[in-house]
Amino acid sequence: MAASLRRWVVLGVVVAAVLAGGGPAWAGAPTDQLRARIDRVLKILDDAELRQDAHATERRVIIRAIAYDTFDFREISQRSLARHWQARTPAEREEFAQLFADLLERSYIGKIEMYSGGERIQYVGEAVDGEQAVVRTKIVTRQGIEVPVDYRMHRIGDRWLVYDVALEGVSLVANYRAQFSKIIQTSSYGDLVAKLRAKKEEGQQADTAAQNRASK
Repeated sequence: MAASLRRWVVLGVVVAAVLAGGGPAWAGAPTDQLRARIDRVLKILDDAELRQDAHATERRVIIRAIAYDTFDFREISQRSLARHWQARTPAEREEFAQLFADLLERSYIGKIEMYSGGERIQYVGEAVDGEQAVVRTKIVTRQGIEVPVDYRMHRIGDRWLVYDVALEGVSLVANYRAQFSKIIQTSSYGDLVAKLRAKKEEGQQADTAAQNRASK
């Protein structure tokens, strides 16, 4: 899963860059909802008290809640597992979605917390086709390099949720799909789940260690 994890790390950097704001505004329900959720994260990162190590757990709980309000983790899981999803029982699907969401959240939050500003985002367009939409953005780095980022979203009720992100035309879901398929074909679905469980355990141990350091 190394390649797919690197892709998500890049996404984390991109999301952090999004928090810098700026650039022309593009109106539309999907864009407006995405921007509103990003603004909520920005307020958290600008909160001097929440940025203290002692409030790391509280800060991450809030950011995780926003992540769940932004990304459709079950849809991301289903698309990433692709044809292997159909063979899974309801219980297996639920466990996989939770484990995968935990993996994505930790990478997402870790990079978000490294945000220091300096980049800008430009909302350059929005295409809506029924229940599907693509919000096109462009990240402008400090060096003036432009990175196109497309957020693929779908509507659930009155909410627009992200189910894939394309960085310079490369889909994160497609990247994970290739990685997961390779593990399942060369080993087994059980091995894939075992790897995700191990990643979750590592993350929990890191969280506990961080809490212990903050309490000293």
